[in-house]
Amino acid sequence: MTSTAVSPKPVLSLGDRIFSRSAVFAGSMILVTLAAVAVFLVVQSVPALVATNESASLLPDNFWAYVWPLVFGTVWAAILALIFALPLSIGIALFISHYAPRKIAAVLGYIVDLLAAVPSVVFGLWGIGVLAPAAQPIYVWLNEHLGWIPFFGGVVSGTGRTILTAALVLAVMVLPIMTAICREVFLQAPVLHEEAALALGATRWEMIRMAVLPFGRAGIISAAMLGLGRALGETMAVAMVLSATGLVSFRLLTSENPSTIAANIALSFPEAYGTNVNVLIATGLILFIVTFLVNALARWIVSRRAEFSGAN
Repeated sequence: MTSTAVSPKPVLSLGDRIFSRSAVFAGSMILVTLAAVAVFLVVQSVPALVATNESASLLPDNFWAYVWPLVFGTVWAAILALIFALPLSIGIALFISHYAPRKIAAVLGYIVDLLAAVPSVVFGLWGIGVLAPAAQPIYVWLNEHLGWIPFFGGVVSGTGRTILTAALVLAVMVLPIMTAICREVFLQAPVLHEEAALALGATRWEMIRMAVLPFGRAGIISAAMLGLGRALGETMAVAMVLSATGLVSFRLLTSENPSTIAANIALSFPEAYGTNVNVLIATGLILFIVTFLVNALARWIVSRRAEFSGAN
């Protein structure tokens, strides 16, 4: 009989042990912080879930009647932002990775990354001072010529501070992260697949359509999910730009717009007291759950990309 020798376990030095345990501690603190936030939100939300308009002046009837328009506005604004930002981010990423000369691509990459460092309040000021006045005549034109479409119906806002303007601001804000992810995914496309498509007579766009986009499909979806999660939690820019009335409406050009959870908390919390504070915290719990689910879905999609096998 033959016996297999077990290799001795390597002995870590003092520095390696300190670094390893520090890394484990830092990683575990993320879970501890997330759990602490979740416990705080749940505990503070319990009084709001059973409250009525007699105990909380913010509530029209009960908590669910109050939070439903906010959830709708949050998801509606984020989806609109995603519709605008996703095609643009894919186009910018493709231009940087496969069309632009190397020097221009490097400069554009830096500019896209710097957009992520701009504070949200600056985007809000830009939305109020520049975008809303410039878009208002366009909204009038859309209403006059496409008013038969429910999205563009109703009385056009005279200030331009509509859900469509807020969505455009959100689209600009989520554009950097989505473009950065798509760019890195496109750059990792198998070179042999691209060269094979070109050798068979494909044009550059046909090569991108047959080799690059199928490879980056999961990355594009994950970038969209991460951008959606970013848009769901945006606060100040939406609070500054959006003229909210708390209604549930799909109209994009009127002054009667649904609010978002984050913007509503920012605007209502300074004057809240008693059970109203619990109501706002409970809406934050709903936003926490929605954002957590979106980011969990994005991480699941990203993890599936590791299963792709192709020539590099």
